[in-house]
Amino acid sequence: MDTEDRAWAAAAAAGDRAAFERLYRRHVGRIYGLCWRLCDRDSARAEQATQDAFVRAWEKLDTFRGEAQFGTWLHRVAVNVALGEHRLLKRWVSFEDTVVATPDEPRREDPDHGLARDLEHALARLPKGARAVLLLHDVEGYRHEEIAALTGIAVGTSKAQLHRARKLMKEHLS
Repeated sequence: MDTEDRAWAAAAAAGDRAAFERLYRRHVGRIYGLCWRLCDRDSARAEQATQDAFVRAWEKLDTFRGEAQFGTWLHRVAVNVALGEHRLLKRWVSFEDTVVATPDEPRREDPDHGLARDLEHALARLPKGARAVLLLHDVEGYRHEEIAALTGIAVGTSKAQLHRARKLMKEHLS
């Protein structure tokens, strides 16, 4: 898959819209899922962030050097879009965030039942800042230094938010 993605990305960077469409179709589900979580399970915001991420990717394809997998590069673009380029996240990532109620609206890829659904509901109950750090670190694989750069918080705050999120997840899943 990575070899195909690299070839399609190179073709798309040269202006091949069909190649970019193939990349879009291959990655849109994962990018939507990421945006959906980072946008507080708000489908409308997630759809907008997903579309904005692909528009930004199209505009910046010439910066994809192929050193990482295309999907990894695209994830970083989506995170940047979903979290906002202007880093107005001081109120978004804080220890004072209130716990949000679990929305009733299902996600497209959400299974009807089981552990995945329990995890989604537990994630939805986390404060926004803790949820963002947990998703970026434990799900998407970002390091604390990268999370700090993406969100505008200190590395120590990222570590504290991750510890808090894991503790709350354990409580919610018990």
